[in-house]
Formats: sequence, C-alpha cells, structure tokens
Amino acid sequence: MATTLRLTHKAIGVEVRRGPYEVVVDGQPMGTLEMNHSIEIPIEPRRHTLQVRSGRNSSRIKTFDAAQGQTVVFRCTGKSFLPIFLASFVMPGLALHLRRSADD
Repeated sequence: MATTLRLTHKAIGVEVRRGPYEVVVDGQPMGTLEMNHSIEIPIEPRRHTLQVRSGRNSSRIKTFDAAQGQTVVFRCTGKSFLPIFLASFVMPGLALHLRRSADD
C-alpha cells in the first residue's frame, strides 16, 4: 500500500486569502492547492515537514510521521480570528493555517 499526504483547502464562510497555496514537503515544492480542492502527494513512510505558502504569507512548519499504507490528512485555510489576521501583516508566518484531520 502507498503512503499518501492529502491536503484540502476549504474554508467555511468568508476567507480573505483565497489564492492558490504552494505545498512544500520536506523543504521541496510539491504542487499547488486551489481553493475548494484537494491534492494527494505520494510520500515515503517516515517523518516529514509540511508548509503551505502564498506569496509572502505562509503557515508554520508542521512535522508529522507517516506509516506504511497510511493516508495523512491536513486541512489548510487562510481564515483566522481578527487579532491574528492583523498580526499576520507583520508576521506573515501567521497568515495560513494547517490542521491535521483524522486519518482515513
């Protein structure tokens, strides 16, 4: 069985940062994720890092372990509470959010 990373860019309600996100796994660009779409990336079963970027905006780097045959699922969004949204103009690493979802 293959090991897969699945990312979904879906926001509930209004999202200001709606553009495509660049997906970066282990420091390497792995594709682009459009709003209301998902992307599946084959990965090796081991520890990885994940980040999404959009221009100068980015998420924090997330570290995760992937086992053989596992599908690791993350949801990303540019939506945040107003104080964090405003702070992201000074600290662009707060602009986008990655949240791990339940594995399939």
